[in-house]
Amino acid sequence: MATEIKIRRQIMNNKVIATVSWAIVSWVCYVFLFSLPYKFTMHPDTQHIFGTIGQWMVGYVGSGIGNLFANVGPFIVGGVELLTSLILLLPLVLWLLSFIGLGKNTGTRASYHKLGGIMASVVMSGAVFFHLATPLGIKVLHQGVSDNGRLFYSAVSILVLGVVLWFINSKLEE
Repeated sequence: MATEIKIRRQIMNNKVIATVSWAIVSWVCYVFLFSLPYKFTMHPDTQHIFGTIGQWMVGYVGSGIGNLFANVGPFIVGGVELLTSLILLLPLVLWLLSFIGLGKNTGTRASYHKLGGIMASVVMSGAVFFHLATPLGIKVLHQGVSDNGRLFYSAVSILVLGVVLWFINSKLEE
């Protein structure tokens, strides 16, 4: 009887972890995927953000790297965010494929979410650093309009939630 209760409790814990994990993945992918058009089209806001950071970098690592970051940084960061989103969403794709009979659901959601959580945290640690250490600041001001810290707070939330995602999914693999 005690073993059965322990098994039921573990199943419930796994379902709660999976639900929390998918909620975090939804937020991370929402932020990452909806920012891609800005990064990949070099929107004026993106040019301002990466240009400000690039100019700051010139004073520390030289104009070559600073200018390269200003011009190529949005594509690199956007590419990492896209790759992270794909990894985080891959369990859903595998499940859908198995559901329609085109694949096998291998039950690796925790592994993908763990990897994606670390990737999200790493890329957002860079964003948080640049907001705090450069003239960009917490509240991005471009053409007289402030974002009121929206970008910074989104980056902080993803940094923290990425660590949570890694942590809770690591518990399932023990």
